[in-house]
Amino acid sequence: MAFTLHPSQWGVMIRFEHVTKRYPDGTTAVDDLSFEVAEGELVTLVGPSGCGKTTTMKMVNRLIEPSSGRIFVDGRDIAETDPVELRRRIGYVIQQVGLFPHRTVLENTATVPRLLGVKRSAGRARAAELLDLVGLDPSVYGDRYPEQLSGGQRQRVGVARALAADPPVLLMDEPFGAVDPVVREHLQNEFLKLQAQVRKTVLFVTHDMEEAVRLGDRIAVYGQGRIEQFDAPAAVLGAPATPYVAEFVGADRGLKRLSVTPIEPADLEQPPVVHLDDPLPRDLGSRWAVVLDGEENLHGWISAERAGQSGSVRDHARRMEAWLPVGASLKQAFSTMLQHDAGWIAVIDEEETGRFLGVLTPARLHEALRRSIDADAQDIARAEVALESIATVPPTGPVTKD
Repeated sequence: MAFTLHPSQWGVMIRFEHVTKRYPDGTTAVDDLSFEVAEGELVTLVGPSGCGKTTTMKMVNRLIEPSSGRIFVDGRDIAETDPVELRRRIGYVIQQVGLFPHRTVLENTATVPRLLGVKRSAGRARAAELLDLVGLDPSVYGDRYPEQLSGGQRQRVGVARALAADPPVLLMDEPFGAVDPVVREHLQNEFLKLQAQVRKTVLFVTHDMEEAVRLGDRIAVYGQGRIEQFDAPAAVLGAPATPYVAEFVGADRGLKRLSVTPIEPADLEQPPVVHLDDPLPRDLGSRWAVVLDGEENLHGWISAERAGQSGSVRDHARRMEAWLPVGASLKQAFSTMLQHDAGWIAVIDEEETGRFLGVLTPARLHEALRRSIDADAQDIARAEVALESIATVPPTGPVTKD
């Protein structure tokens, strides 16, 4: 089966045509693989160990040669391209990072530009720019050595190095698999923000379905040497193409669907609102109200118990900690409610420096989940059971610090 270009993208960057990899002992790692990846698209390759996903990725930069078939990168048959030259123009990030221990962070990041003949000063300037882009201040980290960094920091350097020559294609082989779950989630968030800026064509190998769902524009689910389904995350979760995909995704795909369902303005309620410099009203008309500044940006909240006291709203407002930007996932909303033991969370427009849009309650979260899941009733029921843990929290405002 051939899997073609994502309809929302323009231009093919990677194309496999009937590619097979068979080893001398008769093992077939990849069998008659045909698919396309669009320019600027992030495709996650996911499956169990030995399914062929890493072999697929390594054939793109010719670390592994196919037994038959053709692979094109940016319209060129890679079999007709010098492999060393090809690899210098394809970014490569691996789990073990692969930094040179005897070189500083800045020198490691500038490796590929130097190999391409870029002047030392220009290469170092590019390296400093990229370190800043991945959240490492070059004036602080540039002269350090890899052993002086944490695992997460080393991984950031690995990503910066892979981007140093501005390659059109980035290959990532379980890059976040060696760090703890908290750091992994943080790195995933940072990488998504980075990808939104640089828009590289990315093949991202992982064995973790949740990571594949969270990061991928599309997901290629591998069976034994073949792609069982190649589709958008929501489609893979909502309509598995084969029993194998359904089993691999898991029985809790309704909960996984939370990861790919964004908060939308239609999901929000509009609570009472007061402003910082208003006199404190005698009656809020509710058990709580949201506090905004003069530019309609979120400041905090105030409880009904404070009404009627002396002073302004500013004197009694409490800081808001339970908030998210619009477009964040329902999973993030669910986690934020649990983390802050909150009966609701505020939603802001991050693009407009915090303009308040409304609040998301457990009831609205529940409705959004039901709309998002095209699955059987049992799958929906599993997700709803999880929501029951927060649906009973009274909407008295988030638990925050004064």
